Amino acid sequence: MKHVIVPMAEAHAAQVAALEKLCFTTPWSEASVRSELTNPLSVWLCAVRGGEVIGYIGSQAVLDEADVMNVAVAPGERRKGVARELVRALCERLADRGVESLTLEVRPSNEAALRLYDQEGFRRVGRRRRYYVDPVEDALILRKEWEI
Repeated sequence: MKHVIVPMAEAHAAQVAALEKLCFTTPWSEASVRSELTNPLSVWLCAVRGGEVIGYIGSQAVLDEADVMNVAVAPGERRKGVARELVRALCERLADRGVESLTLEVRPSNEAALRLYDQEGFRRVGRRRRYYVDPVEDALILRKEWEI
């Protein structure tokens, strides 16, 4: 069964929070995830198969710029194009809202993510020292721009 990309809804919040705990050492709480549903600056999308959230991406936009808050794919679903579809769908939705660029932070050690972002047109624009904790690591700042 193929997954679909849909806007995050109330029914997805608990599953997104569970994926947060599975994928990150400092996960967002379910309450924090749920609060994004009513944030007018937020666009969150879920990859769903058979009612199960297998991945998600979330962003917040101010004027014509957006930042990725979180992106994750369930371990058993990785390397199947889910993250790529989520990134592309987010860029399309943001462009529809008048957003012209998307910025994110990524660990330098996350080689798979770096390859994906490079292939999707993101460019390195900076570094945040000691941004991540547990383990402590810098963050590379990546940015993608497009014309509307």
